[in-house]
Amino acid sequence: MESSRVFKNERRPHYEELAKFIDLMKRYLFPGAFDTIHEGVEEHKKSLLSRIKNTFLEYISNDEKKCEAFLKKIPTIEEELYADLDFFYESDPACESRLEVVYAYPGYQAIVYYRISHALYELDIPYIPRIISETVHSKTGIDIHPGAKILSPFFIDHGTGIVVGETAEIGRRVKIYHGVTLGALSLKEGRALSGKKRHPTIKDNVTIYSGASILGGDTVIGDNVTIGSNVFIVNSVVEDTTLIYTNDSVKTIK
Repeated sequence: MESSRVFKNERRPHYEELAKFIDLMKRYLFPGAFDTIHEGVEEHKKSLLSRIKNTFLEYISNDEKKCEAFLKKIPTIEEELYADLDFFYESDPACESRLEVVYAYPGYQAIVYYRISHALYELDIPYIPRIISETVHSKTGIDIHPGAKILSPFFIDHGTGIVVGETAEIGRRVKIYHGVTLGALSLKEGRALSGKKRHPTIKDNVTIYSGASILGGDTVIGDNVTIGSNVFIVNSVVEDTTLIYTNDSVKTIK
């Protein structure tokens, strides 16, 4: 009998090459920010796109169809990231420029890695999306599972300690602060829960302040809701509501 402790895998992760893949993607998405452009912008991006394709086929998947599908997703990734970038700039009075966001904001960095890893996750690329998400997790303290569905624009302020689970769904113009958890209620059933909705749905124009925990796959936070700091939520919240934690209890303000 073959030992279950023997791991057999034809395609092992090449961590240095995955880092180069992310670097190529960042250079393509933000031309001139991470390198010097010696030719025209379009020629520069065309050259990078060719290198992205080659790196994908060699180190991510040798499936030509999946590679082409990923390349077709890049314009959407780019569009979403620039919408996120504008939202960051609009939302933070401490921000001096969009370039500062690209260089210095851990929340934005986490979103960049998320949008790339999510595109790979949607193509059923095994484990590499998780490696990418855990790479930025170690850098920023922000843990976003690549399976989560996050529309744009999206804003993370400060960010340390944020957790967004695999089946979480986040709408447009949502703002999340440090220490927020969008998690599962219980994992007692373990692998039996795989593929089931375990994490909450956050609708549009929601603000979630630091330390709030929102748990459960049936939990829906409606449009225009504000969740105060340290609030613990396991039930849905109707739209246009504010929840705050005060005097050892949660208070609803309609």
